[in-house]
Amino acid sequence: MDKILEVRDLHVAFTTYGGTVKAVRGVDFYLNKGETLAIVGESGCGKSVTANAIMRLIPDPPGKITNGSISFHEKDLTTFTEKQMRSIRGVDISMIFQDPMTALNPTLTIGTQLMEGLRQHQAISGNDAKRRALEMLDLVGIPNPEERLKQYPHQFSGGMRQRVVIAIALICEPELLIADEPTTALDVTIQAQILELFEKIQAATGVSIILITHDLGVVAKIADRIVVMYAGKIIEEGTRREVFYQPKHPYTQGLLMSVPRLDVKGEALTPIEGTPPDLFSPPKACPFTARCSFAMEVCEKVYPENYQLSDTHSVDCWLQDERAKPFSDPVTVNIN
Repeated sequence: MDKILEVRDLHVAFTTYGGTVKAVRGVDFYLNKGETLAIVGESGCGKSVTANAIMRLIPDPPGKITNGSISFHEKDLTTFTEKQMRSIRGVDISMIFQDPMTALNPTLTIGTQLMEGLRQHQAISGNDAKRRALEMLDLVGIPNPEERLKQYPHQFSGGMRQRVVIAIALICEPELLIADEPTTALDVTIQAQILELFEKIQAATGVSIILITHDLGVVAKIADRIVVMYAGKIIEEGTRREVFYQPKHPYTQGLLMSVPRLDVKGEALTPIEGTPPDLFSPPKACPFTARCSFAMEVCEKVYPENYQLSDTHSVDCWLQDERAKPFSDPVTVNIN
């Protein structure tokens, strides 16, 4: 498949009065053309920082990409100037931010905000820009787009605002769309509609999607591959089926056990006890050791090797070592 994005050994740190926060610590992943990649994990694991690093939106200071490369069509974005990045943002790579209300300017009409990026990046007349804006509102499922163009963000519901943000991100037809928690603060019905919208848009435009979320249930239907992050590192990676039916890392199993299941009646959810490690001084060994019921002595002393379980499935966990005790039956979630 055609690989459009490749992140290698990415490190991002933030300098504060209390010390240096090592938010992302050696992340590696890739994205193929037309693929949906989900990055999942608890809050504070480095998902959004990774996404902002791809867009080169890490504020410097206090943040800085301290090591690694971000190759978009084999061009390293970490070497780009701000001017070069402005020519890419919104055109080749677009991002949907977590809160649609704060992502929209409350003093400008939806039409103005939709057409702003188009007029900025393309030589296009006002009439053509308006026509394109109407097409995008129709694509994302907003009724009566002619009237909606004249309205302000406060006149839209939360789900409709999210659709507008998606339309703004897609109006210049980017190759890569990064969606950072796009269903946060939306009720489950609207969540399902937004996820169906992503599937519809991908089928219509062929855009590649990176979907960032803390909820594995959100990506059960639309992700082709899943990357699991914890404490600034990728600890497991695989296809949707591999991660849901053959999870190998205890943290991935814990995330799956906290997903509500409709096929099992009355089963209580099992939380992951404890809290993530302090990234001011992250552990050199396995960062999940303190919360892991399978932890061994080696886990406290040495970071685990990366075990390649198949061409697409890998995990950083000592329990995959043939000398360690095997897992109990893996946790699975029905995704059919």
